[in-house]
Amino acid sequence: MSSNKETPIKTIGFVFLVCLVCAALVSVAAISLKPLQQANKLLDKQTKILEASGLLTLALKTENIKASGSEPKSIVATFEKYVEAKMIDLDSGKIIEGNTDIFDERADARNAAKSSKLTNDTAGINRRANNAVVYLVNNEQGQLNTLVLPIVGSGLWDLMYGYIGLAPDLNTVRSLIYSDLKETPGLGAEVLNPKWKALWPGKKIYNDSGEVAINVIKGGAKAGDVHGVDALSGATLTSNGVQNTLHFWLGEQGYGPFITKYRSVASEGEMN
Repeated sequence: MSSNKETPIKTIGFVFLVCLVCAALVSVAAISLKPLQQANKLLDKQTKILEASGLLTLALKTENIKASGSEPKSIVATFEKYVEAKMIDLDSGKIIEGNTDIFDERADARNAAKSSKLTNDTAGINRRANNAVVYLVNNEQGQLNTLVLPIVGSGLWDLMYGYIGLAPDLNTVRSLIYSDLKETPGLGAEVLNPKWKALWPGKKIYNDSGEVAINVIKGGAKAGDVHGVDALSGATLTSNGVQNTLHFWLGEQGYGPFITKYRSVASEGEMN
């Protein structure tokens, strides 16, 4: 009879050892891959901001990308040349000190000490971070060309994250770009469709009274409606979510104080 007869204790010990080794390997992999993950996350954000400002095409046409695999370098170089990130206090609209590279809106929104519970939560986000990062995209002369604002709000299934680009008057839409969502393909996910995104440039956010007037209209906006954009066919809740998100973030609980405070200087390209 073998002296190496298995026992429950030996079996449990073996399983524990295997689990320990696997956990160690996963931990090492996670730690070693973290810098790459962070770099890819930053590159994706820079890409979306350039897209929202209309500079992505320029970034991808530069001489730098003639060499295979150099697209990321071109995007980073274009971003660093034209884009200036500013940390703002949302309640006051003032620019404040802060590290814009490591700011994480999602983490701050979950932190009770760094966020506010909303009483009129039209965007369906529950809590709003106290601070935000806005992106001033300048032209060759260093004047403001596009203000890119991060936005987040509820869709049908989950929160939808994106950016809206505004012209220097801080009223005219240059673009609406969504970057992270879980909407239904062919329905709510049509917010990513270039044809729908092409409906936004030139639309006006505010009416003559300064109220947020941009609307996503079921059945389609009337010709000449500077505030109306066609809703997504078959995706009423997603369309409503887009409208509610814009009304929230461009109103007093979002970037409203910042826009009000800096509209006049921004129109002259002097925001700082």
